[in-house]
Amino acid sequence: MTTTLPDVKRLKRKWLLVDAQHHVLGRLASRIALILRGKHQVTYTPFLDTGDWVVVINAEKIAVTGNKRAQKIYQRYSGYPGGLKVRTLEQVLRTHPERVLRQAVKGMMPDGPLGRRMLTKLKIYAGPAHPHAAQQLQPVSPALIRMPDAHG
Repeated sequence: MTTTLPDVKRLKRKWLLVDAQHHVLGRLASRIALILRGKHQVTYTPFLDTGDWVVVINAEKIAVTGNKRAQKIYQRYSGYPGGLKVRTLEQVLRTHPERVLRQAVKGMMPDGPLGRRMLTKLKIYAGPAHPHAAQQLQPVSPALIRMPDAHG
């Protein structure tokens, strides 16, 4: 018996629309990473890019739990002495809200060229407007986004 591999060139990729409003950052990011990798499909193969395109709107209205808005920090280093830039989650959400979600999803993707290629299928917009109307976006089913509770 041989294992059949999906033909990536013939794969029908869907364009999915996710509204980030009122969703918790980490839980939403893990579900988006699952869709980008293709783990929600029967054709999932770990070493192939079988995932769908994901368009996220309302990234500025994403929710976080606890005191993360004030305590979670993002650090960048320029490489020069004194070049450490430290910003809180609140500051980043005010200026570039899409970067917060992209960073969270990127941390859940595989390292290397395959993960970077999968991440290019993620489009994030701060508000409700997006330029992807021609792709006939399908809203993501709540079952794919919501985490199942402990009892079922």
